[in-house]
Amino acid sequence: MIIAIDGPSASGKGTLAKKIAAELNFSYLDTGKLYRAVGFNMLRQNKDLGDEIAALNMAKMLDYNDLDNPQLKNDDVAQAASKVAVMPDVRQALLEFQQNFAKTPPVGKNGVVLDGRDIGTVICPDAHIKLFISANVEIRAKRRHKELLDREEPSIYQQVLADLQERDERDSNRKQAPLKAADDAIIVDTSDMTILEVLDFALRVIADKPND
Repeated sequence: MIIAIDGPSASGKGTLAKKIAAELNFSYLDTGKLYRAVGFNMLRQNKDLGDEIAALNMAKMLDYNDLDNPQLKNDDVAQAASKVAVMPDVRQALLEFQQNFAKTPPVGKNGVVLDGRDIGTVICPDAHIKLFISANVEIRAKRRHKELLDREEPSIYQQVLADLQERDERDSNRKQAPLKAADDAIIVDTSDMTILEVLDFALRVIADKPND
């Protein structure tokens, strides 16, 4: 079974995906980390974030273990990721990475869960379950602000809010695979829900769907 979870930044889709994977013994891929890893490597090597050839080379050299880097959570890396994510050749290289992962889960796993911006629309349009996780942008900014403070990183709420609004605008209006819900996705607004409530809802949706 393939489960596709899409949504904007700080909507809770990553937390939900990890909990579903743990609950059902599925393999999990945070696809946003692929772009973050490319963005991180561009920053680390002092590459111009508009250099599409350099970004493509980074994408082609990407290894799954690169996704374990804790620095991928940094906000400057997130901004870099959003910029390289609009590049068609980078998207194509990482699309192949993601589709190969979805088709070949590790031995012993019951399926895969992928979360990102375009899983249900582009990466896995035939996924058995498609969820689009959303929330009010102010709520998402508060969540991200708290997450940064909990990691003892400096954070100003208004700046976090502005960054999320900018990323939403860029992700929703890019020409290649814009952020949007698939026509057959179940849309879940998590603004007033706890993660346990969202998980319970998602597990009931999955249980009601035959694996055909």
